[in-house]
Amino acid sequence: MRRPSARPNRPSPSPPTQTAPATRPFNAPAARRLRAALGMTPEHVAHGMRVSYGHPHITPDHVMAWERGAAAPTDSELTALAGVLWCSPAELIGTPRTLREHRIARCLAPEDVARAVGHEVHAYLRMEETDGWRGTERQATALADLLGLGLPDFVTVTGRDARLGDLLRSAATTRWQAYVRPVAKLVPLDRRFLERALRSLHEDYQGHMATTLSWGGGSGDAGGAGQDFLDRIVEHFWTKLQEHTDPEPG
Repeated sequence: MRRPSARPNRPSPSPPTQTAPATRPFNAPAARRLRAALGMTPEHVAHGMRVSYGHPHITPDHVMAWERGAAAPTDSELTALAGVLWCSPAELIGTPRTLREHRIARCLAPEDVARAVGHEVHAYLRMEETDGWRGTERQATALADLLGLGLPDFVTVTGRDARLGDLLRSAATTRWQAYVRPVAKLVPLDRRFLERALRSLHEDYQGHMATTLSWGGGSGDAGGAGQDFLDRIVEHFWTKLQEHTDPEPG
C-alpha cells in the first residue's frame, strides 16, 4: 500500500453533495482519531484518496463532513479512506448490523461471499439490498463462518430477529415450555440452554409484573413496565443465554 504524499496537490474544492443517509454505521470519531494519530490533515487524506485510490472528486470538505458525522462515505470511499489511514475498513465502521456491513468489515467482495456460500452473485447482492437472507442451513453456517458471526449477529443477518421477538414475547407472557422447539429452530443451541433462558425470561417478566402491582402502581404502571420489558425481549434473551452458557468459575 502506497502512503499518500504529505504535500497534496489539491484542485479547487467543491462542497460535498447532499447524500441520502447511509445504511452503514460510520465511526466518525475513529476516522478523526486515526487521521490525527498519523499526523495528517484532511487535505492529506483527500489527496491520498484522489491520487492513490481513484476518487478524484474527494476534497477536504468531504473528509471533514465525514468526521463531523454530517455525511458518510460510500462503500468504495470507505475502502479508500481505510487505505489512506492505514487501517482496515472494520475500524471505520460502527458495530455491523446488516449483511453488507459485516461483509465490508471483513474486507470481502460480494463475489467472495457468494462463492463461499454457494449463491450466484446477483442473488447474493439482492439479499444485501433487501436485507433478506435466503439460503439453506448449510449455506447459513458457511456464511457465519466466513463473516465470523456470533449467534446474535447470525440471527439478525439471516432475518430471524422479528420472528424470534414474537416467540420470546409469547414465551414470557404465556406458557414458556411451548416455545422451546420453535425458538430452537431459529437459534441453533442445546435445548437445555434454551429452556433455562426461556424459563428465566418468563419468571423475570411475571415477577416484575407482580412486584409492580404489589407496590400499588396499578395496572397502568405495570402494563407500561411490562411493555418496556417485552420491547427489549430479544436483548434480554441474549443476556440470559450468556448467563446460562458461560462456564462456571473455577
